[in-house]
Amino acid sequence: MSHDDLSQHSQHLAFPELFSADVNRSVAPSDDLGGIDDRFVFDFHAYDDLEDGQRWSTWGSVEPLCRGPEPRPDWLVTSQGAIDTELGVLKTGKEADVHLVERADPLDPSGGVVMAAKRYRSPEHRSFHRAATYTEGRSMKRSRDERAVNRKSTFGRQVAAGEWAVSEWGALVRLWNLGLPVPYPVQIDGTEILMEWITVADEDGVVATAPRLAQVRPSRELLAAYFEQLTDALATMVQNGVVHGDLSAYNILAAGERLVIIDLPQIVDLVGNFNGMNFLQRDCANICAWFRSRGFEVDEHALFAELMAHAF
Repeated sequence: MSHDDLSQHSQHLAFPELFSADVNRSVAPSDDLGGIDDRFVFDFHAYDDLEDGQRWSTWGSVEPLCRGPEPRPDWLVTSQGAIDTELGVLKTGKEADVHLVERADPLDPSGGVVMAAKRYRSPEHRSFHRAATYTEGRSMKRSRDERAVNRKSTFGRQVAAGEWAVSEWGALVRLWNLGLPVPYPVQIDGTEILMEWITVADEDGVVATAPRLAQVRPSRELLAAYFEQLTDALATMVQNGVVHGDLSAYNILAAGERLVIIDLPQIVDLVGNFNGMNFLQRDCANICAWFRSRGFEVDEHALFAELMAHAF
């Protein structure tokens, strides 16, 4: 059909009155929604633009397996309209830094929550101390990644940074599901893990980060309760074939009368790792040495023997 024929043909087409060639014309929507299924009716709310140090919540953008285990705590914010706001650095380390991040929906600000965001360092920074001894017995899903890590190539260092985050995420989920005292793992996104912020409140109700066990001087009664908590936690771990691998008073938080174990990327298999028993023995020695420094006499050899009875 030629251009002239097309022009003549279009003159005979009848368009409904609703359509118009006038781009400035607007059509008022009908107010009659009685016949529409309620499932297709929703309220629309506009959000303001984000400020510096803010991002949209990444909860909905990560894979389901990258979200925390169920049942999920009531304080968790899963709204698609929630905003993550950076509140500052909580702790710096050789392998990762921990930041505080508030996640809240602007339409429900009272329902917001502050979380700890652990972010593993870029490949240019130091890798995990004594990494090879901790990763013995582990395997990666892709042999290409494992070869790259062994060659210590640029790509291999990138893979390794992600592997430490994945390792800690897996440990948090596993230990949480076992009922152990670890922070609730909210989600993992690349090399960032969002987790529960462990806090304490003073007499005035002011909330602060729970101190490390190394920073407190508990009463003898509380020391006994702390040691019992740790013994039970270590026993549950060895019963399930895992060892913390770097346990000390510096990676245990004292949240009032409750202890919370943190820093789990180096978790090792008690049997699959050739040094598993050595790591467990060292964990026992580190913990018992701290308790003795506070005047509570305990024996690391007796603790190790008790844990071995739980392991086999």
